[in-house]
Amino acid sequence: MRQTFQELAICLALTAVSAFAQAKPSFEVATIKPAPPMDPVKMVAALREGGKLPFGANIGSGRAEYRYVDLKTLMTYAYGVKLYQITGPDWMATTRFDIVARMPDGSAREDAPKMLQSLLEDRFNLMTHRASVERPVLALVVGKGGPKLKASAEKPVAIDESAPLKPGEMKMDGPEGPVRATIDLSTGSSVVDMGLKGKMSYKLNLATQSMHIDFTMTTMPGFADMMTQLMTQMGGGAAARQIVDMTGIKGNYDASLDISLAEIIAMARAAGANIPMPAPGGAGGEVSTAPDPGAGGSSVSDAVQSMGLKLESRKAMVDQFIVDYVEKMPSEN
Repeated sequence: MRQTFQELAICLALTAVSAFAQAKPSFEVATIKPAPPMDPVKMVAALREGGKLPFGANIGSGRAEYRYVDLKTLMTYAYGVKLYQITGPDWMATTRFDIVARMPDGSAREDAPKMLQSLLEDRFNLMTHRASVERPVLALVVGKGGPKLKASAEKPVAIDESAPLKPGEMKMDGPEGPVRATIDLSTGSSVVDMGLKGKMSYKLNLATQSMHIDFTMTTMPGFADMMTQLMTQMGGGAAARQIVDMTGIKGNYDASLDISLAEIIAMARAAGANIPMPAPGGAGGEVSTAPDPGAGGSSVSDAVQSMGLKLESRKAMVDQFIVDYVEKMPSEN
């Protein structure tokens, strides 16, 4: 009798585990296609009109779209990891896809990451594991003279997704929540609202060949994360070193940086991008192949030092998301 009870208990446990595994949410139907090359004319038109960005993730009304997205970026949406945490084949950062999926009735926006996990695992046979690996990082620490930071007068607020978009404003779903951006092509400037993580504003100045960046209502861990993302987007990709906050500073702060456009482009070139240096003076279409030694802006390291902080090369244990196996092309739609 005791053995029968034990066998029944084991069967019930296995049934429960099986039911839990089968309960993992998935899209009702999804199409995956290779993304066509980005059309600059359509891109400019989309940026001027506002609405949904023509790339990245947009989720709502029972529909999930991921446009012009590589597999590593898709993994950031699905598993909540950063690009620099993902270790996998190089092609995963360059081969781009368009995914359009229908979510089951009654699904919430928060269900999309789990559904995307199912899609990647089913259609690309993605297999991964997590590990803590010692890697070189850039430690954000306080400089000798102490921090030179301005406390924010306001606190960041979550993005109200029900609020209508302003003229020229665009929306997308980032790996850590909704993002709204306003891009002004005439001035080469943009404002990115990341909700509780604060705001970041960019403005290109071709006359001084520099990029001015304003951070507002940002915590030090948030600043470190934003700078890591910025350096990743500049061209470092997943190979960019993570900036880790080791300042111990609490609270929300505002900061401004001016970074040399030459350094930004050099980072992109180091990652393999063939980007010429814009000629000073504006949108005349002319380019220069060499940086102007008299150009304005600072290196990232010098810009951080202006805040009374500094970046130090150190080694730290970093959580890694390691790709064990993935297929380059998905299974049939």
